[in-house]
Amino acid sequence: MSNTVISIENVSKSYQLGVINTGTFRGDLQRWWAKLRGLPDPHLKIGQKDHGNRQGETLWALKDINFQVQQGEALGIIGRNGAGKSTLLKILSRVTAPTSGEVKVRGRIASLLEVGTGFHPELTGRENIYLNGAILGMKKAEIDRKFDEIVDFSGVEKFIDTPVKRYSSGMYVRLAFAVAAHLEPDILIVDEVLAVGDAEFQKKCLGKMGEVAYEGRTVLFVSHNMAAIESLCQRVLCLNAGEVIADGSADQVISLYLAQDAVESSSVDLTAHSGRHQNMKPVLMSLSFMKDDGSNASTFQIGDQITFQIILDPKEDNYDYPVVSITVYNYVGVLVCKLASWAQSQHQWILESRKKIHCIWPDCRLAPGRYYISIGFGNGQQVIDSVQHAAILDIVSADLYGTGKIGSGLFLPDAEWITG
Repeated sequence: MSNTVISIENVSKSYQLGVINTGTFRGDLQRWWAKLRGLPDPHLKIGQKDHGNRQGETLWALKDINFQVQQGEALGIIGRNGAGKSTLLKILSRVTAPTSGEVKVRGRIASLLEVGTGFHPELTGRENIYLNGAILGMKKAEIDRKFDEIVDFSGVEKFIDTPVKRYSSGMYVRLAFAVAAHLEPDILIVDEVLAVGDAEFQKKCLGKMGEVAYEGRTVLFVSHNMAAIESLCQRVLCLNAGEVIADGSADQVISLYLAQDAVESSSVDLTAHSGRHQNMKPVLMSLSFMKDDGSNASTFQIGDQITFQIILDPKEDNYDYPVVSITVYNYVGVLVCKLASWAQSQHQWILESRKKIHCIWPDCRLAPGRYYISIGFGNGQQVIDSVQHAAILDIVSADLYGTGKIGSGLFLPDAEWITG
């Protein structure tokens, strides 16, 4: 018998963009008549834009997706916002149907897609546990057997007989995850909602999902936390604009995902960089890496001096107390260190025109590997511009200690060893 529990074949999902009806025949007629005469929508609220001209446009959230998941596999799904991750999970959870293609699932599915999924707000936590169990097809005796374990894991025992509409978002997620994970589904689907919980609860959730997979059940996990994905999943799927662009081992796919925006060059133009948030004001113009002799490079040896040259164009006469930060991430997106002008320098600049700033790292002790550099600019009170994964920095081996050996870890510090 095949061990395949999920089979996705040529699955696509499209949405028709346009105006939702007003809810009454009279309102729809008034809107149609205004459009026919070239007049604005009479039902628009103040400040609301008229999107009626988008009628007929099609948005493809997923395009020809193909993959299979085996029993006991923990599959990570990553991608940018809007890549199609949540749409894929909704199709697997039977929340929505695909426009085309075939979805085959073997086994009972428990899914945690967003805060509030599967819970009735007027019912208590206790009642919702039994409701969810019934939806999963479990008998009352089975739920009774797991009840105390669910409540203990969630940590909401004091409020178990309180209507969940009075729960905070964190309490909601704790109970929802506990129910989904403990009612013994064959397939557990978890979206990014774990970000609502605190660090301790996230650790508990990852441990529980690992336990579920170890018991031979299947886990699908969507997250922007690459360290969490790598710790739980051996296989990762990367989506971009509704298509699968990578399917393979966690380290390879995560590295490819992080490198989507990053530019492998000693000098990176930031003016139209895809890693900039769309609401940010473009002040950061370029980022360059230089050696101690002033030459440009993107590859350095352990112990080298690295100079980051940043070109700014403030587009205003002055910024009071501007600050610049350079953040270094490793190959799975874990923050390694941050170089910040506000923490490491007494300088307070006044930027009156286009400016050049240098940050000198005199003795870089990063371990050999590939690192991703993000850069930010602010005025001391708020972030004005930032570019995520702006550039790639490669560190290669060198005989740092003069022993012919390197050591291990993220950093390679100096130490003196003596006896006596």
